Amino acid sequence: MADCIFCKIVKKEIPSEVLYEDEEVLAFKDINPVAPVHVLVIPKKHLISVNDLVDQDVSLIGNIFIVIKKLAAQLGIAESGFRVVTNTGPDSGQVVGHLHFHLIGGKSLGVKIG
Repeated sequence: MADCIFCKIVKKEIPSEVLYEDEEVLAFKDINPVAPVHVLVIPKKHLISVNDLVDQDVSLIGNIFIVIKKLAAQLGIAESGFRVVTNTGPDSGQVVGHLHFHLIGGKSLGVKIG
């Protein structure tokens, strides 16, 4: 999408602090971190949210989670723990209309979920 900020980051039209990139996935530091480690992991393919996923995206989503695992280890939060969050739709707080996963850690995150 022409106006999607994350698509512009993928195309290198907007600078970002890239931590990982392959043919399908891009990971970069969040510009408004909520913890010492806050990375956004996105598919390069424009998908608005989880609701846009189709059966053919299984490999892509698997790749994203392997990237998240590698980044957690690389950033030193694999052992202490981390949170992975994706928001879907306005009621969830999704701000950018491009599927993305927040990798958050580096401190106690407080609220227990699950």
